[in-house]
Amino acid sequence: MKILIVEDEPKTGDYLRQGLSEAGFVVDLAQDGTDGLHLALQGEYDLVILDVMLPGLDGWQVLQSLRHRGLQMPVLFLTARDQVEDRVKGLELGADDYLVKPFSFAELLARVRTILRRGRSGNESTVLRVADLELDLLRRRVSRGGRRISLTAKEFGLLELLMRRHGEVLPRSLIASQVWDMNFDSDTNVIEVAIRRLRAKIDEGHEVKLIHTVRGMGYVLEAPEER
Repeated sequence: MKILIVEDEPKTGDYLRQGLSEAGFVVDLAQDGTDGLHLALQGEYDLVILDVMLPGLDGWQVLQSLRHRGLQMPVLFLTARDQVEDRVKGLELGADDYLVKPFSFAELLARVRTILRRGRSGNESTVLRVADLELDLLRRRVSRGGRRISLTAKEFGLLELLMRRHGEVLPRSLIASQVWDMNFDSDTNVIEVAIRRLRAKIDEGHEVKLIHTVRGMGYVLEAPEER
């Protein structure tokens, strides 16, 4: 699989190139929008990871040029622009995903693999649902039974992971690497605390509990009828 990174910040670009290369991808790096567009038009890439704020052409212009030329290779925006309006614009222009900096490399890698598994057809829903729990990835909103729930960024990331893999028991080590981008330390209780706080917000006041502890194994989000 061949990936093009268009990123003008040298440290970020080198970090991405090294990490994705070690994950088994063939990676090219462009440091401005003009070079990025030229490579994308010539290189037959399986995925483009694209910043928005770039010298020369910005990321919006690069994506528009690709789509106007009929090129449908997947594009993942990786940018510090975190407003809802920016995410909406990116997706409306034809991006396949939108990840905000600072980011976890583990999450980036998971999104890259998901996009590549999907291939070039079909679009993944931006809303995750389990029972009466709903998570809107685009607007960063969570609700249960129609009632809005306020979450921190880490709580949102934890819930997104649990919902994307609902019905699957996730060990603490996986949660630590995916949400906190760290190796699991058995002496820390950060995950237990985070699960407890998330459970209080998601399950408290509801007869049906969705977040469950599987003793000695980890945590799972599932509706009772799925158990």
